[in-house]
Amino acid sequence: MAEEKDKMQDEEIPGVDSAAGNEAAPAPRGKYDRLTQDEGGVRKLTGMYKNWFLDYASYVILERAVPHVEDGLKPVQRRILHAMKVVDDGRYNKVANIVGQTMQYHPHGDASIKDALVQLGQKDLLIDCQGNWGNLLTGDEAAAGRYIEARLSKFALDVVFNKKTTEWMLSYDGRKEEPVTLPIKFPLLLAQGSDGIAVGLASKILPHNFVELINASIAHLEGRDFQLYPDFPTGGLADVTRYNDGLRGGAVKVRARISKIDKRTLAITEIPFTTTTESIKESIIKANDRGKIKIKKVDDNTADRVEIVIQVSPDESSDKTIDALYAFTDCEVSIAPNACLIWEDKPHFLGVKEILRRSADHTRYLLGRELEIRLDELNAAWHAASLERIFIENKLYQLIEGCRSREEAYTAVNKGLEPFKKLLRREVTADDVQKLTELKFIRISRFDTEKADNEIRRIEDEIRQTRYDLEHLTEYAVAWYERIREKYGKGRERRTELREFDSIEATKVAVTNAKLYVDRAEGFFGIGKSMKDAEFVCDCSDIDDVIVFTRDGRYVITKVSDKAFFDKGIYYIGVFKRNDERTIYNVLYRDGKNGAIMMKRCAIKGVTRDKEYDITKGTPKSEILYMSVNPNGEAEVLKVYFKPRPRLKKVIVDLDFSELAIKGRQSQGNLFSRYGIHKIVLKERGTSTLGGQHIWFDEDVRRLNADGRGTPLGEFKGDDRLIVWTSKNQYYITGYDLGQHFPDETLRVERFDPARVYSLCYYDREQQYYYMKRFAAEMSDKMQDFLDSGAEMVCLTRMAGTRLEITYKGQHAQRPADLVEVDEFVGVKSHRAKGKRLTTHDVATLRFIEPELPPEPSDDEGPDDDSTSPESADLLSEVLDEMAGGDHASKPGAAKPRPAAERPRKSAPASDVELEIERPGGDAAETIDPEQLDLF
Repeated sequence: MAEEKDKMQDEEIPGVDSAAGNEAAPAPRGKYDRLTQDEGGVRKLTGMYKNWFLDYASYVILERAVPHVEDGLKPVQRRILHAMKVVDDGRYNKVANIVGQTMQYHPHGDASIKDALVQLGQKDLLIDCQGNWGNLLTGDEAAAGRYIEARLSKFALDVVFNKKTTEWMLSYDGRKEEPVTLPIKFPLLLAQGSDGIAVGLASKILPHNFVELINASIAHLEGRDFQLYPDFPTGGLADVTRYNDGLRGGAVKVRARISKIDKRTLAITEIPFTTTTESIKESIIKANDRGKIKIKKVDDNTADRVEIVIQVSPDESSDKTIDALYAFTDCEVSIAPNACLIWEDKPHFLGVKEILRRSADHTRYLLGRELEIRLDELNAAWHAASLERIFIENKLYQLIEGCRSREEAYTAVNKGLEPFKKLLRREVTADDVQKLTELKFIRISRFDTEKADNEIRRIEDEIRQTRYDLEHLTEYAVAWYERIREKYGKGRERRTELREFDSIEATKVAVTNAKLYVDRAEGFFGIGKSMKDAEFVCDCSDIDDVIVFTRDGRYVITKVSDKAFFDKGIYYIGVFKRNDERTIYNVLYRDGKNGAIMMKRCAIKGVTRDKEYDITKGTPKSEILYMSVNPNGEAEVLKVYFKPRPRLKKVIVDLDFSELAIKGRQSQGNLFSRYGIHKIVLKERGTSTLGGQHIWFDEDVRRLNADGRGTPLGEFKGDDRLIVWTSKNQYYITGYDLGQHFPDETLRVERFDPARVYSLCYYDREQQYYYMKRFAAEMSDKMQDFLDSGAEMVCLTRMAGTRLEITYKGQHAQRPADLVEVDEFVGVKSHRAKGKRLTTHDVATLRFIEPELPPEPSDDEGPDDDSTSPESADLLSEVLDEMAGGDHASKPGAAKPRPAAERPRKSAPASDVELEIERPGGDAAETIDPEQLDLF
């Protein structure tokens, strides 16, 4: 019968109930309904999971892990602050006591509450801490709750609490009231940051700068645009180019601040957010153990400030070690923001700009509510004061005499107030009458009419001001933010420096921690122990790429491994540098078994890893006769011996690779000969044919580059040097290595000229006079102080023939300006010299007047061999603005320097010989000397 009943129920029309036509019947059962639906009062476990998991996930999202958009707090944080406010009496309370108070509102264990309280305290904003609260820098934990104390900060008392504007709800057990959200009048969520992991989603909001948040809030209220970027309590450097407004998909790179104490000592003074000095030290030791970096020692001397001292190995560059620290340790981390928060009881993903807009609007709303409440209170106070004045001055209290009951007294007083009700601003209520009848006789007898009038006028003035503030609510909110900034903004300057980072290639900064071996005959190569009996090639890193050529011209680029196989007959193997334009391959090969002899020069900048390529034309049975790999584009000269044959005029010819143009790796090259070669001998190694290297200085990342980013410094080669000026009135001389790091105080980098004379004026604070000195920079890679600590630089120039204009002030204000010939005023001495005093009068301004520069050469004129950056004609324009802020008329910069002219090539005249030189179209000038090919 039960089966027939189930069958009948399955055949019923869906949506129509057999018992009640207006109610829907259960839907037909599916394949797994027996597992998930409850039958006969028995609860299925799978059904409980299906029905309750969403409730559990919603609870974790809404009540534990994700902050609310209105106050920026998670429930546990909100309950901690509320509990601290309840017990607040101005004194410190034990953390254990605060935890116990919070447990009346938070239905979880004391450990989670204490951890959340410690995290709030370490953010140094809402909680005033006393005792050992741990160390955010070292990661040390806080002491037990019975040993440490806390109280609400003045800032928290000022901006977080207001009972009159707080919405309340019952706590989890119904015994207490707790706030739904706290009426915080500040973008607390963005100031503190927040992170949490819920079910199915996570939230990570980075902290921002206190003052910048207030400025942004003011900008939003005034209708101006603004921009927000993170500011971390641990300082460091941050690249926010991919911040993406704090939304999913963005990333922030954060680096430690590393400075060079000397050539062999580095110091880490600031660390990335989310790391500790202990984790950074461990990552450095691990990187050293894995052979990624070479250091002798690392010491962590951190106390209240970060200080990790690293001793670099004697055979390793400190600049390269800095890059390696960023590449292989926790000195650089990437943080992925994910601004998720609760709004209207649902999780939403909002950018930080939208979060701040909503916070500013909510603050303006809260301030408006406070003004409205205050206005109601003032109106009530005015009404009560006016009513009391009328009651006493007109002796209406006498009407109470003879009344035998309260109701009779109330009626008598209310009737006596009838003539005066028109003077009031609202109706007189029974409560008003009751309060009048309850006035004590001593208050009536001591009533002061003048004092009462003054109080009423004060209330009226405050009412007018409150109404004005309500009518100008935006201006009132802006003034509120400005007051908060002035009161609490001191000492909250930005700690994290925003800077664009240069990309660090790990293969370029990794130390050579392995040795590369090759078995040419069998075709094996690698760095493993099994290869140590083979031919040693070079030192390399275990993350390098290697390029392998076979004799038939095929080559491949692959990642180095313990042992790998390419093909038998390996001709060349070496470490490959991707995108290297200065490494040139000089090749002489035979095209096919009995084909022509081809020559080519090419650069292999970038190819697909593990894909096979061909340096020849790809003809079967081709063979490399000669190949050299030149890291700086060197071009050697070969002596080529041909096989003897009849009518062969020249058996020996020279092949100068410098006469060949450098082309792409896929070019087939130029024809050298159609005759067989007996042997090839290196006649002359030759020099680089690439000329000097054009260098630029990128001020954003403070690094040199050859990619055209930043300020051009000119073409450098050989022993050319750079001079680096800093804001500490120092300079030093260095090379043009692209991998070097510059100090944080760097103001300008330019080409160094030992003959260049610098003229500068400075103010001696001790003597209280202005001086001029002239000096030539000394060749030294150490920091040189060109001014004493008590001196302040005013202006600087390096141009000959400059005049100095001096204007006066004070008692000598009417004195005409003096013009001083700089070159004649003082001689050229050491940068340590004091110089010559300019005047004893009160100086208003000092200004160098430089001679006009000669016109630039036209495009058909070759560039000067000593050409430097376009700004190098005026060091003063930038150095003074940043170093001294002095008064000087800067000169406009010149155009960018032109690259060096290409070397002229010899053209090949017509010849009667049978052998001809093949040239691609438009390549008539890119061959070797034709006389070398006159073989008959």
